[in-house]
Amino acid sequence: MKRHSADTVLLFSGLDPSGAAGVSADIETINQFGITPLPIITTLTVQNTQNVTFLEATNNSLIQAQFKSIKEDIDFKVVKIGLLGSSSQIKTIAKLLINRPDLFIVLDPIIVSSSDNELSTDSMIEAMRNDLIPLCSLLTPNLSELSSLAPGLNEQSAVASLKCPWVLVTTSDSSEVEIEHRLYHHSNLVSKFTYKKLPGNYHGSGCTLSSAISALIATDVSVEDSCRRALDYTYQTLLNAKKLGKMQYHPNRTYPKPL
Repeated sequence: MKRHSADTVLLFSGLDPSGAAGVSADIETINQFGITPLPIITTLTVQNTQNVTFLEATNNSLIQAQFKSIKEDIDFKVVKIGLLGSSSQIKTIAKLLINRPDLFIVLDPIIVSSSDNELSTDSMIEAMRNDLIPLCSLLTPNLSELSSLAPGLNEQSAVASLKCPWVLVTTSDSSEVEIEHRLYHHSNLVSKFTYKKLPGNYHGSGCTLSSAISALIATDVSVEDSCRRALDYTYQTLLNAKKLGKMQYHPNRTYPKPL
């Protein structure tokens, strides 16, 4: 008998052995909201808190088989997508999702790592724009990622060029004093969220934010409120961050309780 549950988020996510980002961050965050993650690994990586030195994409046929197996057994209405491994993988995932218009799909378009390592090629960015983003409900790019997805455009024009109803632009990569994240709906600015810039470098904050939003959406919280609550939660994980490695801090996702 097929089980029915809305308390799940399907993940397409990379594996970070340092535990700061990727699927570890997704699982830790989503569990904090009482939701069960359903993880499919897209990419194996060699990385720590200092840099990323190697990526290996999961075989497309394995991703297809895992998705089919989960879909036949467990209901899910929210999908969160993080690190992707190749343009063919992006197209494979898009084909798996294209016949599920009922899904709320959150894409964290990881193009450059927090240690400034390039993680996406031009062909991957093109596949995101043409094949995957039109299927998504919400994007969470930082300013650098937005510029890569829509080069040469100002922020509002860049958002408008992406065929996605909701875009949350994060600006932690552009300010040293105050951070203003901006939420767009159909390219119209609908909310601003302001925070004090924290000292230090953090590994996995983007994964934490997009996963928290996904978990809240899975509990039927509105998009705007999900973004606000997820940003507040992520900020608390950074205020309580842990220094485990030699460089970037780990967000402490288990200490602050979601609001």
